[in-house]
Amino acid sequence: MNRKIFPELLALLMCEVPEIKCAAVAALWADWQDGTGFDRTAPPPHGINEPGRPARPELVEPSALRPRGVGTREGHAAMIHAICHIEFTAINLALDAAWRFRDLPDAYLGDWLRVAADEARHFGLLRAHLQTLGHDYGDFPAHAGLWDMARRTADDALTRMALVPRVLEARGLDATPPIMDKLRNIGDAPALAILDLILSDEITHVAIGDRWFRHVCAQRGLAPEATFLQLFNAFNAPRLQPPVNEKARLAAGFSASEIAGLSAQRRPAT
Repeated sequence: MNRKIFPELLALLMCEVPEIKCAAVAALWADWQDGTGFDRTAPPPHGINEPGRPARPELVEPSALRPRGVGTREGHAAMIHAICHIEFTAINLALDAAWRFRDLPDAYLGDWLRVAADEARHFGLLRAHLQTLGHDYGDFPAHAGLWDMARRTADDALTRMALVPRVLEARGLDATPPIMDKLRNIGDAPALAILDLILSDEITHVAIGDRWFRHVCAQRGLAPEATFLQLFNAFNAPRLQPPVNEKARLAAGFSASEIAGLSAQRRPAT
């Protein structure tokens, strides 16, 4: 009998224990690759679920996170923790994308299972490195900005693919090289190796979001770049912060003209 995929995805999304979530995500992806039969019949998703997460870290507003210099041991650990939290949230984002948008093909579902498994591996690597620094996941506060966008885009695959992979995850393509420079300056070779892997994988993840964004645009007869810019502005998405990693963005599906147009955007005055 084929396994029902959507109840499994929901259970994984709601799992609160990181190590159990990560192991189960990896196992599900392995089963998918092995050709295990899955039953996709299920009622439409309802509402927006708050994903399962441990009681710690404490979630606060981004403005409440005080900057720490990476040159201190605490600041070094806090930076690794912040990236670790991003990767944990990214597991839930990928699981939610797979669970929520059920009218897209099997290839879509497989893509987001792959992303979830990659993010789980990233989280595990970063958490293990954080432990070598005398800390663990949950030791520092974090923010929920990435999941806020999941709430705002829960009703439409087009907006989700536009504003999570092509905005929030794409920002990681820009942010990772400067972070790597900081870690290089303090001689953290293990973290550099992990971030090099993450950067390579994230280009693929953004490209997956780009592919399915364009797929939905084609279904609806929409021009992808004009539609993306419209959604980008309508949702007041975070503007690009220089330096922009043009090479990575081009590899992930952005055009040169699109990057130039986004780079010219300025955050509205408050």
